[in-house]
Amino acid sequence: MANLIQSAKERVSEILQSAYERAAEKGQLPAGAVLSGTVEIPKDTANGDFAANHAMTGARALRMAPRKIAEALAENAELEGSWFRSVEVAGPGFINFRLSDKWYGDVIAAINAEGADYGRSDEGRGQKVMVEFVSANPTGPMHMGNARGGVLGDSLASVLDWAGYEVWREFYVNDAGNQIEKFASSIDARYQQLILGEDRVEFPEDGYHGDDIKELAALFREKYGDEFLDKDVTERHAVMARFGLDRNIPKMQSDLRRYGIEYDQWFFESSLHESGYVAESVAVLTERGYTYEKDGALWLATSRLLGDKLRAAGKSEADIEKLALKDDVLRRANGFYTYFAADIAYHRNKLAERGFDKAINIWGADHHGHVARLKAAMDALGLDGEHRLDIVLMQLVKLTRGGEVVRMSKRTGKAISLTDLLDEIPVDAARYFFNSRPESPVEFDLELAVRQDSENPVYYVQYAHARICTMIAALAAEGHPVPGTADMSLLQHETEKELIKQLAALPEEIRLAARDYDPSRINKYVTELAARFHRFYTACRIKGAEEELLEARLLLADCVRRVIALSLGLIGVSAPEKM
Repeated sequence: MANLIQSAKERVSEILQSAYERAAEKGQLPAGAVLSGTVEIPKDTANGDFAANHAMTGARALRMAPRKIAEALAENAELEGSWFRSVEVAGPGFINFRLSDKWYGDVIAAINAEGADYGRSDEGRGQKVMVEFVSANPTGPMHMGNARGGVLGDSLASVLDWAGYEVWREFYVNDAGNQIEKFASSIDARYQQLILGEDRVEFPEDGYHGDDIKELAALFREKYGDEFLDKDVTERHAVMARFGLDRNIPKMQSDLRRYGIEYDQWFFESSLHESGYVAESVAVLTERGYTYEKDGALWLATSRLLGDKLRAAGKSEADIEKLALKDDVLRRANGFYTYFAADIAYHRNKLAERGFDKAINIWGADHHGHVARLKAAMDALGLDGEHRLDIVLMQLVKLTRGGEVVRMSKRTGKAISLTDLLDEIPVDAARYFFNSRPESPVEFDLELAVRQDSENPVYYVQYAHARICTMIAALAAEGHPVPGTADMSLLQHETEKELIKQLAALPEEIRLAARDYDPSRINKYVTELAARFHRFYTACRIKGAEEELLEARLLLADCVRRVIALSLGLIGVSAPEKM
């Protein structure tokens, strides 16, 4: 698919290599060198549309001043039939190229030809990638971190898909282990308090104290009455855990669906234990010599694994010692496997059993210490954790209203959950605001998110789309439908050219968003596209322009409409036709 900015950069290098060969034949430059360099887009368009540094990087090999090399290259550059109308030398030896009308016309032609697939590429070459995100504990409501992780994971999966990867979205359900026993004992305590009175039943000190637990206990009693009061605690807790999970998990699924998120699979931790896969994975680590027994428990030699990796990276023993690396328990003395053991098994399942080339996890920043340990465990299993497991750590979310930090929901009086948030603001606003750089904390202004003016970035972008739709409909009613083709060389105003350049940038922005695991690039891209459209619309009259110019500008506006809708779709935001 077309990436006309990248293609133009490559063409600059080709033109300069050919220019070098011609200059060498004429004796203007020494022969026998291969010219290389980088081509960038200058911040100031006074320096051209593309600037190449080939003369400066080639100065040592050619043993000439960069400026002299640049002048010879510019003199011998053949631009006939290319995307460039002029080339000039600037400063110590930069070679600046200016785009021709052909390039601008080809951008519009590419958008027209590729339609809904504009911006797609085969950068990923079909590699199988799993993006695991949210994976919230199913023992309570989803919180703001889950809200942000949901958007980042879903948007990242979209840009990876657009960049040519085979993408799988997954939610890992922690339905086993200590937190589920704590969940069950919390429901049990509230259940008993309902029957016997709060003063007669002590609530577990480390239990879950939320009102959602009280609601589950009330629903459990409504279904079963008092019959579980005298049952064996193991049986009681097993039934209560299942009862709670059977209500919480569908609620999570419906909340995330409301949020615009659908998964390819909800993977249950319990399946790893029931199938014996956790035990098998730990056995493989033992066979490979990475475990040992101590105090009745089985341990992973994490400190040795991490230490060896740090030594290979050139770290000194003194530096390694300062880190105070620790080993991890895989199986407790009571025979139960730890959460870490299950996590190792789960990631082994991703990479070894299901054959994903890469597993990407979206985690909260508080999991930072877990990253190296899990990668090291994958290395120990021979699964190349360093290159096949990537963790995107996201920072916290701070909600504000009127400059004040908000912690409680106006509707429920409780800590704000994903449900509360979506009851208060539109899904589009939540998805747009949360899709920001993962390594940066987010300050989410609830008042700004519902404002209908240009200060609200999602409104600003959606308004640009709706404005174009309204204009196209009005012109069509007057006998001016969007043409299939037009003479784009008529578009000579600076705002027209800047708008086309921004349209051309989408394929590269998608490629970089996928490469850097940073879907927030799409937010910035589409906001700038809307800004350039508004400037163009103010400066260049469409209705009432000469027929050929009207057609060219109308086609340009329609391309903007399509690319805004496409860009918003990548991050799960709608593109309304009326506002």
